[in-house]
Amino acid sequence: MIKEYSMPYGCGDLRFTLDSSLVSDELKIKKFPHLADPMASILEAIRNPVGSGPLRELVKPGQTVTFLVNDNTRVANSYVFLPVLMDELNSVGIPDKDMQIVFALGAHRIMTRDEMVELVGEPVAARLKMHNFDCKDESQFVYFGTTSRGTKVSFHKLVAETDHIICTGSVVHHFFAGFGGGRKALFPGAAAYETIRHNHSLMLDPDAVLGKLQGNPVYEDQIEGTEMCRPSFLLNVVLNETEEFLAVFAGDYIAAHLEACKFVESVYSPPLDHKADVVITSCGGYPKDINLYQLQKTMDNAWHAVREGGVVIILGECIEGSGSAVAEQTMRECGTPERMAEKLQEDFQLGAHKSYAITRLMKKASYILVSSMDPDLARLFLFTPAKNMDEALALAFEMAGPSPRIVLMPQGSLTVPVQNDLW
Repeated sequence: MIKEYSMPYGCGDLRFTLDSSLVSDELKIKKFPHLADPMASILEAIRNPVGSGPLRELVKPGQTVTFLVNDNTRVANSYVFLPVLMDELNSVGIPDKDMQIVFALGAHRIMTRDEMVELVGEPVAARLKMHNFDCKDESQFVYFGTTSRGTKVSFHKLVAETDHIICTGSVVHHFFAGFGGGRKALFPGAAAYETIRHNHSLMLDPDAVLGKLQGNPVYEDQIEGTEMCRPSFLLNVVLNETEEFLAVFAGDYIAAHLEACKFVESVYSPPLDHKADVVITSCGGYPKDINLYQLQKTMDNAWHAVREGGVVIILGECIEGSGSAVAEQTMRECGTPERMAEKLQEDFQLGAHKSYAITRLMKKASYILVSSMDPDLARLFLFTPAKNMDEALALAFEMAGPSPRIVLMPQGSLTVPVQNDLW
């Protein structure tokens, strides 16, 4: 039977039709009730935290506070929880003038003021100073020491010189750091370029994989570095595909984050009985498909659901193109994942690591990209470009055969398929 399907794309969606008898699975995050009153849940979490005293008992009048907040490549609904945190601190004598927001850009581009205001909301922007930074401007950073894995750890002065660092953000799987959230608000979020570059070079280690923290060299290096400038408190949230709150975790930046990761694993990892000939997936729309840099995470998740030699159709608008001039230059110079791996071993550079992360997946399956990108740019990154879903489906059926087993992943940036005994 022919059925119409719809998946998020940019700020809208794309519709397409399929013979539903070919669809063996539609993978989504586990049905879980969203929080009826997120603000009440946030207040409950910060007053009854994991592994820490309540926030209101940690900060004393006269001390300064920095909130590390997600940039516009990650959704956390910061505009909801920041007023709760600020009001709680106000209630114990901490005025707004002693608080500030630093956006956890890491090596991402600097945001405009309008983008910052959109993330935190007009009321918060009117109350607190907000800061961007350039991770390559060494004069903005303070050196703390070198980790046992050789990472020279430097954090931004605005963060390093505050009395209390409060890490915020959302938790999802991360393709080489195990999980996002937690320490990542500070490291790499507020770290210098060289700090980030060396830490990320550890992604070449076979233990630097999605969903793994213990024994993951990237995570352990980040924790070691973060301990040099230890955050006072953490607030992490877990959202569903429509950006509603599923859970709130607060307290010690390690202990509370580990609880959040357990929750994410239970909600975001649907079982799959059989690998697919064709996976059709969406990043989940803007900002998760803002560029290839972000879209790669969905590619990684779909990789777990497709068979060797199969096909992945990925829907991602990519209004910012690749998101990295360095990644584009690396593709022009190297062309293959094998050559990129060699180059990264010789000289690891941010941006270049993303071109490798994208193309290494293509050794297993073909990736068809439906986007607004220039087709030549898509081809540069070894995608097969398609101008719409009709063309993408025709290409996929040509590659995989006339009656492929199809798996749908409409929440591709969130869902990480897990292996069943049937695999």
